Amino acid sequence: MPHLAHIALIVRDYDEALAFYVGTLGFTLVEDSYVPEQDKRWVTIRPRGAPADATTILLARAATPEQARFIGDQAGGRVFLFLATDDFDRDFAAYTAAGVRFVRPPAVQPYGKVAVFEDLYGNRWDLIGP
Repeated sequence: MPHLAHIALIVRDYDEALAFYVGTLGFTLVEDSYVPEQDKRWVTIRPRGAPADATTILLARAATPEQARFIGDQAGGRVFLFLATDDFDRDFAAYTAAGVRFVRPPAVQPYGKVAVFEDLYGNRWDLIGP
């Protein structure tokens, strides 16, 4: 049965991206392997606690100036990724304390509590909880 295996997120540098997603947001590093034929790394992450078969984010270093133009703007300024949590208040407090920049404060919506934050490049994410 088809399913999404990875979602590519264009980044400027693997290590700075890992510092933010793993160090600041607490994501789990799934794989970090060098691919010598293409002189790049295969770097995948997923939110902590996600199942082992969950879709991962592939941190894809921009390889051309055209790709670099889209770093931080992969969705044209719209929310790009949606991070679900089982405890919104815990994660909102932890991310705020870690310096994550929220551009829309928490609000209660029919589907849950939500706030919008930006990653280190400016991509917008929803933090969504019950």
